Parts: sequence; structure tokens; C-alpha cells
Amino acid sequence: MAYFSLTELGLSEDTWRSLAQGRIAQRYDEGQLIYLQDTEPTHFYYLVSGRVRSFISDQDGTERTLTLYPAGSLFGEASFFDACPRVSSAVAAGRCEIVSIDRDTVTRAIARDPALAMALLKYLARTVRMLSDHVDDITFRPADQRVASFLLAQEPEPGGALACTQDEIASAVGASRVTVSRVLSRFSKKGWVETGYRLLRLVDRGALEGLGER
Repeated sequence: MAYFSLTELGLSEDTWRSLAQGRIAQRYDEGQLIYLQDTEPTHFYYLVSGRVRSFISDQDGTERTLTLYPAGSLFGEASFFDACPRVSSAVAAGRCEIVSIDRDTVTRAIARDPALAMALLKYLARTVRMLSDHVDDITFRPADQRVASFLLAQEPEPGGALACTQDEIASAVGASRVTVSRVLSRFSKKGWVETGYRLLRLVDRGALEGLGER
């Protein structure tokens, strides 16, 4: 699923700092649940550091990843603002520091900085577009295009490597791990990506962008 960065939205990395003002970040370990699907949304969250995986699950417990949030993201905001039960769950995809934001906090922050309201509207619109893209990917696009789009949407770590596993990719694009492994192998043979033990790096973004746009 595509992730739209703050830069793409015309926002700076400091946009959400006023929301975290005076609040202490809570630390989460990898695999620790942050919120659960179908529960009441009393808070939304600002990801100070680390990554968070958002996913949906069916009655059989099968999970499908919606997106992987990088540091600097807000998440859980859509259900918070419409006050309906959460449509997804969120879990730490590594060690994280997260600030939880309640209604009093966001009301005071907007009173101090009215421009924050427009920034939040932009961010909510991005969330709706991500969900729309996700449905479009699963319904209409072949696996290699879905994998290419997912890889292009990830924020690389220092050094250029992508911090995502084949299992995470498979869950995000609605394919099996075997299918993802085969797709990455083809990409590697074509020189589009570099793979290895715990390594995934994009080599030819142009080729992947061309594939994803077909």
C-alpha cells in the first residue's frame, strides 16, 4: 500500500510537533500491540521513532497489512476523528517511541496553531487515498506491479536499505510469501533490486516505477 510522505503533502517534519508538546513518548517493543480493530478510538498517535504496521484481520485471524508507517507519521487518526470503532489494528514493527494524543490535546494544539487543522485535513485525505489505492491494487493489479509499488513507497534507511521483510511485503500486497520471493528474484536478476540476507535495496527505481505504472 502506498505511503504518502509529509513532503509529498507539502508539510514539514515539524508539522506534528505541537501535538506532542508536553507529552511523554511511550516505548513499544517489536510485536507490541498499540490498538486493536473494532475498539473505541480514544486517542490517535504520533510516531516519534521506529516503524508501525497497520493491518486488518478477518474472523479466521488472517492478517493483511495496510501500510508501514515511518517515523514522523500520525496513525489511528481516521477512526479517532469520526468516532467510530477502529477498522484496523496497529503493532510496533520494531522498537518505537510513540506519543498518544487525546481530544483535549488536539483541540488546544489547533487553538494555538489554526493552520494545524488544514494539515490534519490533508493527512486524513491521504489516508482515504491510501485505502482506495490498496483496494485498487488487490482487485486489479498483478503481483509484480503490487510488489513494485510497495517497494517504491517505503522510506529507505540510512545506507539505502529497506526495512521490510518478505512476510510484510506479502501481507501488504495480498500475495503469498512464495509469490513475493519469486517476484523479488526476478527483479534481482533484472538488476532492479539487490537482495541478500536481511537485505533489500532498490537499484533501478525507474524500472520499478515503469512497471508499477502499467
